Amino acid sequence: MGFLTGKTAIITGAGRAVLSDGRCGSIGYGIATAYAKEGANLVITGRNVKKLEDAKEELERLYNIKVLIVQADVNAGADNEAVVNHVVQQTIDTFGSIDVLINNAQASASGVPLAEHTTDQFNLALYSGLYAAFYYMKACYPYLAKTKGSVINFASGAGLFGNFGQCAYAAAKEGIRGLTRVAATEWAKDGINVNIVCPLAWTAQLEQFEKAYPDAFKQNVKMPPAGHYGDAELEIGRVCVQLASPDFKYMTGETLTLEGGMGQRP
Repeated sequence: MGFLTGKTAIITGAGRAVLSDGRCGSIGYGIATAYAKEGANLVITGRNVKKLEDAKEELERLYNIKVLIVQADVNAGADNEAVVNHVVQQTIDTFGSIDVLINNAQASASGVPLAEHTTDQFNLALYSGLYAAFYYMKACYPYLAKTKGSVINFASGAGLFGNFGQCAYAAAKEGIRGLTRVAATEWAKDGINVNIVCPLAWTAQLEQFEKAYPDAFKQNVKMPPAGHYGDAELEIGRVCVQLASPDFKYMTGETLTLEGGMGQRP
């Protein structure tokens, strides 16, 4: 039995993605793989149904767990509370409880300078990231309070360091960081463990970013001191397993920064 056997986790933005070398190619899918190996039941969301179906097939086949897929897209033109409430209700109808919420989904128009950013591009980042985290946290709160569960959100060095060409992405991630700290303060009394991870993982999206915007990539993506970028499953995913472990409850409200597998508690 794994650490998370019998637990239910919602992971947003967890469609299957792979790197050119075949490893997990997204943080969401890396987390889903790490959780599947620990026996968790999974609810994975995203915009691309094919990627979700591919993830479900592989995770269920390899790890003998149950995966529920729900297409969901939080955006400026949607009834977002209804979108998120549908995901949560499907989760309760299928598994009966929620133990972990992982707000990983994020879209953005990275590489576009602030003066050239459109309102639509700015909204893309804010809605898919900040607003999505807000709606999911609100909807999951009563269920997490019952299970004394965990929330794991994702921020970024883009907000911490002001990366070139990432104004909307940085704004969304800094908003998520502030939201997480408030939730950690307010929900500690309920036994809910709330943390945020600022990762630097090598992903398929980062591979594409390097090809599409080589100058912006050179300016923004620095090699970590460890000499390698974080592995989406073996480092980021495993940290998320630890953050959901009952033994980790004493660290409620901490912020965890991952730089290429180098974990720090600020």
